[in-house]
Amino acid sequence: MILGGGPNRIGQGIEFDYCCVHAAMALRKMGFETIMVNSNPETVSTDFDISDKLYFEPLTAEHVLNIARLEKPIGAIVQFGGQTPLKLAKALEKGGLKILGTSTDSIDLAENRERCEIMVRELVPLGLEQPPAAIAYTAEEAIKKAAVLGYPVLVRPSYVLGGRAMRIVHSESMLVQWIDEAIRVSDDQPVLLDRFLDRATEVDVDAISDGKEVFIGGIMEHIEEAGIHSGDSSSSLPVFTLPLNVCERIRTYTRELAKRLNVVGLMNAQFAIQGDRVYLLEVNPRASRTVPFISKAVGKPLAKLAAQVMLGKTLKELGVTEDLDLDLKTFNVKSPVFPFSKFPGVDTLLGPEMKSTGEVMGRGKNFPAAYAKAMTAAGMQLPQSGNVFFSIRDEDKAEALSIARGLSDSGFKLYATAGTAKFLNSHFLSVEPVLKRLEGSPNCVDLIRENKFSLVINTASDLNAIRDSFEIRRAVLEKKVPHANVMSSARAMLQAIREEKKGPLEILPL
Repeated sequence: MILGGGPNRIGQGIEFDYCCVHAAMALRKMGFETIMVNSNPETVSTDFDISDKLYFEPLTAEHVLNIARLEKPIGAIVQFGGQTPLKLAKALEKGGLKILGTSTDSIDLAENRERCEIMVRELVPLGLEQPPAAIAYTAEEAIKKAAVLGYPVLVRPSYVLGGRAMRIVHSESMLVQWIDEAIRVSDDQPVLLDRFLDRATEVDVDAISDGKEVFIGGIMEHIEEAGIHSGDSSSSLPVFTLPLNVCERIRTYTRELAKRLNVVGLMNAQFAIQGDRVYLLEVNPRASRTVPFISKAVGKPLAKLAAQVMLGKTLKELGVTEDLDLDLKTFNVKSPVFPFSKFPGVDTLLGPEMKSTGEVMGRGKNFPAAYAKAMTAAGMQLPQSGNVFFSIRDEDKAEALSIARGLSDSGFKLYATAGTAKFLNSHFLSVEPVLKRLEGSPNCVDLIRENKFSLVINTASDLNAIRDSFEIRRAVLEKKVPHANVMSSARAMLQAIREEKKGPLEILPL
């Protein structure tokens, strides 16, 4: 019996549906009758020819156990449907249904923020760290502990998917505004408060284990810095900036986590890197939304392998004897697709809660070529000439200087708000100042809507700046102007523009 994702929030069922479909195909090939339980009509796994039997029923313990009493399956797979089946695992096991693969206790060990923190402390001697953190069950407790940690803090509920109710909180007043929602969606589980790691590089790792051997499917480096949900970040496989020694440490930590969790099947871990320090952000003993991307990139069906492992096969029997990403010959970039154009008035600024509804993939012989293809596929064709507008927060201006200089050298004309223009001009660049929205007309928003700019780079930090730059973000969306809201994205865009200027990008088979 395979439990799907149920009626997931928009865009959050596609990747898990892929896993359910491939698991069903693998198990049927092994000679097992497969029973799919899912109530999401948008998913391929509910098609009549995917499984032997389909129960189009709500994913609740009561419904699943009733089906189990009728069908008498040898067990249930809960790893491929996101958080919905994971939350049911204990109740299903208590009702007499065997959970295949990773045990319910191991699932709880990873998902329960408090238990997971205790487990990770055992890996400190190996060099793995966790951001300074605290556990809270009530709003009052959260406010007191956040004050000790120091702002900004990342608020993370337990047992959630898509970063639901996660927020980067910059002050006590913001925490008061969000904490009740975080506690509510945690379902009596603790809320974790993390000291936010500013300007850290985030990494996603998917691994597969048969209970003894653990192999890495792929290590993906996020292009956006930590703080943006992994589903909303573009990412590269293989990594494009991290040194080899850091990657080897990440592989070691991932294997140790899988062994301590007694994972049988798939596992996803997310790390943040600052310099040579590696922090664990979270670990999940289930399929992640990056499994289809990694499978396509490495040419190995992770979900099919995991399903067979859960039914007793060893990785060696399946021909897996090393990490799957070691033989990559190309760079592969995953980029998200957003629905913002269909929701007037919605802010496009990204954060810890997922907003994307799909993703695209670009493949190239180097990172800039792969990124350029991914941007084009996502509907953001990077320009080869024209005018670039900058509006940059103070913390980013030093980094913006090299990007502005690179764009100027590539033939672009530079424009910026007064403060940014003054800074760039003081470093021997020719930059024309532009009014902010509240300073009169014609201002930067007017000029964006008049198609004056072919590229916009805008970063904001405090709440006032974020509110003031809302119109900029909406204007570039409406006019389909390529844009970056973090410097790491702007840097990747510069690299991609330079690569495209060398000539047409080679088409590589997917």
